[in-house]
Amino acid sequence: MSQKAETRQPLTRGRIAAAAVGVMDREGPDALSMRHIGDELGVSAMSLYNHVEDRDDLILAMIDEVMAEFELPVSDVEDWEERVRLLARSYRDVLLAHPGVMQLFTEVQRPSTSIESLRPIEIALVTLRSTGLSEADAVEAYRMFGGYIMGFVLMESKGMFDAPAGMSSEMLAAQIPDALPMLKANFGVMCMSDSSMDFEFGVDIMIAGIRERVRAPHS
Repeated sequence: MSQKAETRQPLTRGRIAAAAVGVMDREGPDALSMRHIGDELGVSAMSLYNHVEDRDDLILAMIDEVMAEFELPVSDVEDWEERVRLLARSYRDVLLAHPGVMQLFTEVQRPSTSIESLRPIEIALVTLRSTGLSEADAVEAYRMFGGYIMGFVLMESKGMFDAPAGMSSEMLAAQIPDALPMLKANFGVMCMSDSSMDFEFGVDIMIAGIRERVRAPHS
């Protein structure tokens, strides 16, 4: 028996998901295939089907693998604003580490029912309800935060907040037509991007919106 055969780890759903996430992180979601993942694990593509039913099931396993990295606020953080910030930061961190998973969210054909994928949603809803929001408003706030974070990370991971390499803000501003004076005047500030500070600004704005909604829910 070869040394490779002697040291090979048993094939499991978790190992398959981890290998697939590795492929996604290095090469993007479009590089995912059973053959590619099998090559990563040193097994045939057909052997993967003993642990994942199809591509959709593979995506669910990958989402579980990624969401298991979600760091949830410790139970002794009682201030709801701080818990919201911690949840938002953790979700951003997970998506920045695995930006390709956002494409998988849009591809999957059936919802996950795993603890790994659903626990962050549970904690988010519990936190938002603790603010005094109604059930319906808490769900809307959850969607608002999720949409903001995913959109922000998508732009961040694609470098859309960064000025083109080798060009100063003055050089870029000079190319803006004079017919757009506000954009021209503020372009220097727009080029001074600090992604973390920008992200926190957006979270602060949404937290302020929650406070106002709780204060005047029917306005």
